Amino acid sequence: LKKYHVPAAFFVTKGFVQDQPELVKRMKEEGHVVGDHTMSHPSLAACSVDEIIQEVDGLADYMKEQTGYEIDPFIRPPKGEYSERSLKVCQDLGYTSVFWSMAYLDYDVNNQPGKDHVVEMFQKYHHPGMITLTHNVSSSNAEALPEVLENLSKEGYRFGSLWDLR
Repeated sequence: LKKYHVPAAFFVTKGFVQDQPELVKRMKEEGHVVGDHTMSHPSLAACSVDEIIQEVDGLADYMKEQTGYEIDPFIRPPKGEYSERSLKVCQDLGYTSVFWSMAYLDYDVNNQPGKDHVVEMFQKYHHPGMITLTHNVSSSNAEALPEVLENLSKEGYRFGSLWDLR
């Protein structure tokens, strides 16, 4: 990410902040967006207004307590599940909801797609304005990232921040 000047966005849960507070601090210190992915990863569409507020604000408070950093005002609803109500509550809390235009199965650490699959997905489906859903727990993504970024750079793509969309 640093070599290609890529400002990433990491959407974290309470469990991630709890297990990796130093990594979350590093994400912030390196200028990446660290957004809200809720306390416990529920379907926000199935939550009441109060539950949504507890999940979202609870994580923001927890991250501040554990890292000293504010969470950035972006939220990725767990599983991509949302309702008009959940989008409105998050907006009222000051968040911009972020979805993706390309994703693949990469989150199961015991069933990785492989480096070649990741490179192929980016070659086949990249497009202007693309927002990818790539999980940082994926060894395939880690292996493919240098080649993916090199390929996209050669095609003239630039890598923007979610802040550019706000």
